[in-house]
Amino acid sequence: MTENKKLKSCTNCKDKPTYQELLRKYNQLLSNQQRSKQMKEIMVHVTKEFNLLGFLSTQGFEVEVLDEDVFKITREDELPVMLAHNDGSLYFEVDIGSVLDVLDSPKGAGVLTQFLDLNTEVLPVSFGINSTNPADPRLVLVESRVTGDLSDRELLSVFDALELAVDKAELLLTE
Repeated sequence: MTENKKLKSCTNCKDKPTYQELLRKYNQLLSNQQRSKQMKEIMVHVTKEFNLLGFLSTQGFEVEVLDEDVFKITREDELPVMLAHNDGSLYFEVDIGSVLDVLDSPKGAGVLTQFLDLNTEVLPVSFGINSTNPADPRLVLVESRVTGDLSDRELLSVFDALELAVDKAELLLTE
């Protein structure tokens, strides 16, 4: 009987919550946990600045300094990317091979037209001819980016596009 009296007196206490209040708080807690789970699923993009060479190294690229503003960038088994900095822009170039060798191949000059046609499929990069050395013009892939607000995704997307275009070039040259 003493226990019943204690319970009765306890249920009459103004400090103690009623069953309905406890149930409401429990449901509110469950609702908050559900919202908390939803909040954990919201992602925030954090921007962090790196110097270019340090960033490339953290992404698995090997960087070789050839000149003050010219670098050779390699990754795994891919062709090297020459990267030059000039007047606030980065210039990317991949040497596919000698134009003279392409012209001497069984496909001949027709393959150069096919490379021009591939330009519509390999955006944002494009095939071209580097004739810096007139005795040995080179078939190249090129791209450029302004350095003012260069993001990590933008930079990595250029390397990905270059790799995909090299794969298409290799297919075209070996068919």
